[in-house]
Amino acid sequence: MAGSSSGIVAGLTVAAVATVGFLAYQASASVPAGLGSTARASAPPAVATSRAPRDKKNPAALPAGSGKGERVVYSLDDDRVWLVAKNNKVNRTFKVTPGTVDPTLGSYWVTSRSNAVTGTDGTPIQHVVRFASTGGIAIGFSAAVSGATQEPDPTVKSGGIRESAEDGTAMWAFATIGQSVVVIH
Repeated sequence: MAGSSSGIVAGLTVAAVATVGFLAYQASASVPAGLGSTARASAPPAVATSRAPRDKKNPAALPAGSGKGERVVYSLDDDRVWLVAKNNKVNRTFKVTPGTVDPTLGSYWVTSRSNAVTGTDGTPIQHVVRFASTGGIAIGFSAAVSGATQEPDPTVKSGGIRESAEDGTAMWAFATIGQSVVVIH
């Protein structure tokens, strides 16, 4: 009986965490435009406002000044993501294809995830990891089920940051609810 009780409690806990994440996503998507349309985690102001220096000899190197500790770092200028461990070691880095709507610079946290949905562009996507909202458009990482990473339709407002299927699987495993996401130039 004790084993089944702990299984029920674990199931209820997972359901509660998923519900809170979904409600947080819904709330963040309905914040009026002048009120800072994103939830921010605490981070040094330098992360949110400065251009992080780059290693010109190794463009895939983690930019200095992109924060500390376990986090996802997303560079708007480089269309690149770094998955960074607690010890500031890069676990993985990869190129992405941004949507037509970018998040603002700053520090966020993952507010919701979906295993499989249809993107705003009509593409079936998987491993969706949302962390921001800009002008009512949800911003997050995802992989097209087909594996395609083509440029988005410029006439459709989309906050989907597309990854390869393999990179999407890595992001899904790394970026759970509450994971820090830092957006830099």
